[in-house]
Amino acid sequence: MLKKLNNIGDSGVVCDFGDDVNRTINEEVIKLFHYFQKQISLGKMEGILNCTPSYNKLIINFDLKKINSKKIFQIINSIDFLKLDLNQDQKKWTIPICYDFEMDLTNMSKVLKIDKSEIIKIHSETIFFIYMVGFVPGHPFMGDLDPKIFLNRLKTPRVKVPAGSVGIVEKFCNIYPYQSPGGWNIIGRTPIKLFDNKNETNPCLLSPGDIVKFKPISKKEFNKLNNE
Repeated sequence: MLKKLNNIGDSGVVCDFGDDVNRTINEEVIKLFHYFQKQISLGKMEGILNCTPSYNKLIINFDLKKINSKKIFQIINSIDFLKLDLNQDQKKWTIPICYDFEMDLTNMSKVLKIDKSEIIKIHSETIFFIYMVGFVPGHPFMGDLDPKIFLNRLKTPRVKVPAGSVGIVEKFCNIYPYQSPGGWNIIGRTPIKLFDNKNETNPCLLSPGDIVKFKPISKKEFNKLNNE
C-alpha cells in the first residue's frame, strides 16, 4: 500500500509505495496510475500534466495555475485502493520473437549451465507483467523471469543494440524500441514496432500493467512481419 506522499519541487508529487521491487507493490502503483489516467480522460482532473509509474513509485506532474500539491494529496488520501481494479485496464499481448537473432545465448548457456533450448523454452513459456515503460519511449520493463535464467548485466555494455532486441537481466525482460546502447543479455528479436510517433493519441504499443507472452517465430516469419 501507499507509504507516503512527498513534493518534488513546486509542481510535482511522488507517491511512494516503498523500496521493494515486486509485482504486488507494482500493481498498487499501476492501479493509482490507471485511476489518474481515467480521471484525466473524463475531464475530472484538471491541471494534471503527466503521471509516470516506476517499480514502486508514481510521479505526478501538474500545472500550478490549475491545481496544487495539497489538493492532489487530498484526492489520493480519499481513494479506496481496495476498490481499484487493475484488470479492467489491462491488455494481453502475444509478441513474436525470433531467437535466431540472439547475441548472448551461448554465453548464457555456459554461465547458467543450461542448454540454449531450455533457456528459450523457459523464456517463451513465461507470462510477463509490465512493471513500467521508460528509458526510451515505448521501452517496457517486464517481470518476472524464472530464477533459473537470472543473469547480471553485461560487464561491458554494447554501444549499439538493434531495435526490437529482447534482453534479460535478473528477474526482468525488456524490448529495445530503437537502436540504442544497452547492457542486457540479448536473447532474440521481435519485428513488432513498440512506439509510433505518428500516433498522437497512443504512440506506445504497451502500457504498465499489461501482460505479455512471447511466441517463437522463424527468420522467414520475422522478415515477412518486418517488411509489412
